[in-house]
Amino acid sequence: MRKIGITFLLLVLVMSANAQKLITKTGSIKFQATMPSYEEVAAENKSVSAVLEQSTGDFAALVLIKGFRFKVALMEEHFNENYMESEKFSKATLKGKLENFDPAKITSTAKNFTLKGDLTVHGKTKPVTILVKVSKSANGLNLNGSFEVKPEDYDIEIPNLVRKKIADKVKVDYAFSLVK
Repeated sequence: MRKIGITFLLLVLVMSANAQKLITKTGSIKFQATMPSYEEVAAENKSVSAVLEQSTGDFAALVLIKGFRFKVALMEEHFNENYMESEKFSKATLKGKLENFDPAKITSTAKNFTLKGDLTVHGKTKPVTILVKVSKSANGLNLNGSFEVKPEDYDIEIPNLVRKKIADKVKVDYAFSLVK
């Protein structure tokens, strides 16, 4: 846990060379992998850290896997122990760049940007392209959107016994209110 905090702090310090960085430690990530006619497979983590360097469009987010909360405690336990192996793979990260990002053009009406970068989950890193809706808030910027991931792309094994109960593609929704 301490290593993760130090790593994120170093990332923030490296990106803080310019005072145009925006940050949050209370971002939200929800995922949903429910199949029709089966029990809901969904969770939320409201303690996601993220930072945006406005002058470059560089973005980074860090989520602790054990921070996801499910409606059913047993499902949360299986998620951490059997699927995500959160003792071994304690975090997931997203590092990338918002293409053609210009903070001067951001208003209260959301504008779409493309984030190209790397998503690391379960110890495996894959390139991703994600649509990000950016809007101005009273104290900074809001970043919202969703994307899909396949567990198999990140070497997350779903046992045959429950394979039919979990979607092949997991929908991930995110919301960050970034401030100075």
